[in-house]
Amino acid sequence: MGEQLSAADLQRFSRHIILPQVGMEGQVRLRNARVAVVGAGGLGSPVILYLAAAGIGHLTIIDDDAVDLSNLQRQILHDAANVGVNKAVSARSRIHALDDSISVTVVEERLTSANALLVLEGHDVVVDGTDNFPTRYLVNDDCEMLGITWVYGSIHRFEGQVSVFNLNGGVNYRDIFPKPPPPGMVPSCAEGGVLGVLPGVIGTLQANEVLKLVLGIGQPLSGILMLYDSLEMRFRGVRASKDPTRSVITELMDLEGYCAHTQVEVQSSNHVEGMVQEISPVAVVEKMGAGWAPYVLDVRSIGEGTIASLSFVDDLIPHADVLQHLDSLPSDRDILIHCHHGGRSMMAAMMLASNGWDASRLWNLTGGIDLWSREVDSNIPRY
Repeated sequence: MGEQLSAADLQRFSRHIILPQVGMEGQVRLRNARVAVVGAGGLGSPVILYLAAAGIGHLTIIDDDAVDLSNLQRQILHDAANVGVNKAVSARSRIHALDDSISVTVVEERLTSANALLVLEGHDVVVDGTDNFPTRYLVNDDCEMLGITWVYGSIHRFEGQVSVFNLNGGVNYRDIFPKPPPPGMVPSCAEGGVLGVLPGVIGTLQANEVLKLVLGIGQPLSGILMLYDSLEMRFRGVRASKDPTRSVITELMDLEGYCAHTQVEVQSSNHVEGMVQEISPVAVVEKMGAGWAPYVLDVRSIGEGTIASLSFVDDLIPHADVLQHLDSLPSDRDILIHCHHGGRSMMAAMMLASNGWDASRLWNLTGGIDLWSREVDSNIPRY
């Protein structure tokens, strides 16, 4: 039956208990729930604070990083006194200052393929508060193998995303984003910046999804990728579905190794980067208006193509598969290549140039479809 509520709990959680959708039974569910939060930074901060305040009985906090002064602009879980302290340890102190009856497991190391199954096993829900792709894919794959639902969140500059994956075998992160991008293709918060309040918005939405899942109420964001634009103050839900061709995850990959291998391949092709043509969305419109008719290649994932696409694309081939489809690409005309932000498309252009294509006829769309949406056609969804 699990742990029951004390007299102090009844007072503390009275605003929950009077909600018909929660009640005494729901609050007991929260008290007996086990939730793992991977990352105690920008996203993890509001997630951890709100889950602790809501009465989640056991929290596992996984983070190998220490609090830095630059974190305090957005990581509200920590304060100046904890600079230099491991973030998971700092989180435990803050949780117990709020409610010392909460059981907290601290994992002061990075989640890896060697420890992920052991660390996450036995939890009801896992929350993604990561800031790197290898760990996010590891969380996804681990949760699929363990049959655990996980709540995804990501932030970039002024925008964020939230979704729920692997709910009752439902949509998986890899159904939308099959493979991680190479290192450096997507800027980190340190490189691209982030509005300080943004992780608070996205992290709070993640915490809300966790509570819905534990309580069994409402409609979880399973099969929906929720997109948030803080500058426009706009939310948009994009439908996502399972990829019937995707293989079920049966083992954990060392994605740090995968990304390192990809980086070597990119570096070995850097000598052709300077020969590939860069062109802005506005320049493409002008050039096409003057009669330019390039072959247009989209090198994003199939899942991304369902979210947003350019109407004049000739083919979509994920950048990782370009070398397997060289025979289908023309060598006697210009090729305009695009992706989300311009990184993967440059990589694909370098691959083609390294395999005999005339680099002067390869055009990389600067800023990708995201910049196209901002500068040319605002009806194209941004994600």
